[in-house]
Amino acid sequence: MIGKKTLKNGLRIITVPLKNTRAATVLVLVKTGSKYEEKRTSGISHFLEHMFFKETKKRPSPLKISEDLDKIGGIYNAFTGEDYTGYYAKVNASRFSLAVDWVSDIYLNSQLPEREIEKERGVIKEEINMYRDNPMMYCQILFQELLYGDQPAGWDVAGTKESVSSITRKDLLSYMESQYVAENTLVVVAGNLGKKVVEKEVTEAFSTIRTGRGKKSVPVEEKQNRPKVSVFYKETDQTHFCLGARSFNMFHPSRYVQEVMATLLGGMMSSRLFIKIRDEMGLAYYIKTSAEKNPDTGFLVTQAGVDNKKVKQAVEAVVKEYKKIRRQRVSSKELKKTKEHLKGRAAILLESSDALSRFYGISELLEGRTYSLEEVFRFIDKVTANDLQKTAKEVFKPENINLALVGPFKTEKPFQKILR
Repeated sequence: MIGKKTLKNGLRIITVPLKNTRAATVLVLVKTGSKYEEKRTSGISHFLEHMFFKETKKRPSPLKISEDLDKIGGIYNAFTGEDYTGYYAKVNASRFSLAVDWVSDIYLNSQLPEREIEKERGVIKEEINMYRDNPMMYCQILFQELLYGDQPAGWDVAGTKESVSSITRKDLLSYMESQYVAENTLVVVAGNLGKKVVEKEVTEAFSTIRTGRGKKSVPVEEKQNRPKVSVFYKETDQTHFCLGARSFNMFHPSRYVQEVMATLLGGMMSSRLFIKIRDEMGLAYYIKTSAEKNPDTGFLVTQAGVDNKKVKQAVEAVVKEYKKIRRQRVSSKELKKTKEHLKGRAAILLESSDALSRFYGISELLEGRTYSLEEVFRFIDKVTANDLQKTAKEVFKPENINLALVGPFKTEKPFQKILR
């Protein structure tokens, strides 16, 4: 039974008991990310995440922060998204107290020393360079820029070199004090531990957390009345592209329909696009389709890397499959296979304590509730062939399609014709 407790200050604690494991994960989530930012300080959520690994009073150097968990074989990291930021430590369950102490210490007591801020600017700029130099990764950033344009939802989570250069210690402190408050924060502990022990230790460790109300995210403006293409010129041996459409957010009744549709199209080795693009046409080593759903945005996208001379052929083939799923009902056999794949994959991936902490934590943080795996399976089972066709007609309208490419192309014109 999942344990939930909300403290008087607004901090939420979730306990996920697991009997057949020696591990325990402590995950702290805060409801803030790149959608909460301003243009001048774009990337500040990500910058602050980096700074939490630099110095606290108790652990006064990056070495001290990393060494405490390295000495016991702990796995630890952090991540920044559009709607949340997370910090976690996964340890042997017998070391649970150390994990709570470590995570709470960096979360509550980071000093943000000026000397480390200046060094970390360079680190983050190199991270931006890394993504820019990797066509497969940069194509995904370009796709979201194409969808949402010059607003927080369309900005790179890491920011730009210019914005990273302009962020000051005062900016970081102000953002941290505004957003890193109890009401915005959720602590999830998954492992072979009792609910009372977890709640007692977490309550004590986070007793000094700031209170207040963080600022809300900037509302996303969505407008599109024709297919759009964005090309980033780069001398490469193959072109990477993201081809997809705006779809539904996590509160929409069709959220699971789009998940099934994405999996059927390109979420497994026997999916339509994998068979067509890789096995039959021999155009790509990798091709995948996924559905992204956030509190206020969503999209379905297919990504592949292909020979520069065969990009148009590959894009046309994907568009053809999008049109086919709009036009023809999916067979009961294919629908059943897709559903069983989704359920089986979820059951496998959610065996570990760190995966379960994210599964329950992000749902509670963004939706205000948690779902059991059985509930998710029931939602998947309810999806019908009619649901798929209806949703495909809504999503894959010509005026809803977007294509981002990274490769040796200087104009969008050849690709615009394909999307019409």
